[in-house]
Amino acid sequence: MALTLTPGMGPTRIGRAVKALGAAERLFEASLTELEAAGMPAQSAQFIFEGRAHAAAEDEIHRVTEAGGSILTQDDEAYPERLREIYDPPAVLWIRGNAELLARPGIAVVGTRHPSPYGAGMAEMLSRDLANRRLVIFSGMARGVDTAAHKGAIEAGGKTVAVWGTGIDVIYPKENKKLAENIVASGGTIVSEYPLGTFPAPQNFPIRNRILSGMSVGVLVIEAAEYSGTRITARLAMEQNRDVYAVPGNVTNKNAWGPNTLIKQGAKLTATWEDVWEDLPSHIRLQLEDEVSAAGGNESKIAETASLFSNKPLPAHEQMVMDRLRHDESIQLDDLIERLEAELGSAEIFTALFELEIAGRIRQLPGKNYVRSF
Repeated sequence: MALTLTPGMGPTRIGRAVKALGAAERLFEASLTELEAAGMPAQSAQFIFEGRAHAAAEDEIHRVTEAGGSILTQDDEAYPERLREIYDPPAVLWIRGNAELLARPGIAVVGTRHPSPYGAGMAEMLSRDLANRRLVIFSGMARGVDTAAHKGAIEAGGKTVAVWGTGIDVIYPKENKKLAENIVASGGTIVSEYPLGTFPAPQNFPIRNRILSGMSVGVLVIEAAEYSGTRITARLAMEQNRDVYAVPGNVTNKNAWGPNTLIKQGAKLTATWEDVWEDLPSHIRLQLEDEVSAAGGNESKIAETASLFSNKPLPAHEQMVMDRLRHDESIQLDDLIERLEAELGSAEIFTALFELEIAGRIRQLPGKNYVRSF
């Protein structure tokens, strides 16, 4: 913790310094010369030698405990093994919630902050279906795809981990305060490599993406523009030897550029949970299947999971409304009434929309716009 809070010391320098000193606790016994010989900048060595790093560490640990959080270092058993494998694993992780989740098999779901209804729906559906099969859903709790992924996992009664680019006490974006509470309340986890009080600086978010890909067994990309943080995550995943999955998008949508390009480069085209499931290492798949069987009663729930291609028969007026709605583009209520005026009265349309929304087959977006659910 002292090294992490020392100016000028990042994960790579910390790793080298600990190796040079032989053990982290030797930090407080070392002379200024020894500290500099361990590869620290002069300013960093001075900060530690004068005792300021020790005081900062004690203060931070006290504040984390007061806030109901916890910390993990690479010496802890709960520190995720997959994260240790990457080039520059964080020396310290700040945790809110269940730390054991970080080491469980999971998929990182990433994408644009401004998804189409199709992108948000696919993120929610795939996360829900994968969480139903005991995979942890990792994401960054940003607006858009990340938010949809966390919500899908919680809706399935599964577990989700949010990797933040701020301190665990600084919720960003602010409108996701309720989501953050739901993640922890549902047995999930919030994790960060930044101290308490760290504000949402733009440079923090691309840096935290290596944790997202590092903890996961694979990364699923849903809608991302040509130049985006999602591309960074996908590149990191490839460098870390993780599987990359991508949901194909409409080529006229600029946010389809990322996943479509990744598919051309070898990412697995993903339309349903099975596309991810069949690619998992066999020992992980067997572990998760055993857990589902041991839980008992989940089989029927899993069998009912949403699919792009399954439809139960609907009453005629509801089917007519459904036929006019799409997954990837919303339709405004007045336009819908106009398109159906020769076949249905407005009262029948209102009733159909109400029933379909209650059944979870459609969603209402702001401005009385409607789309099909997944």
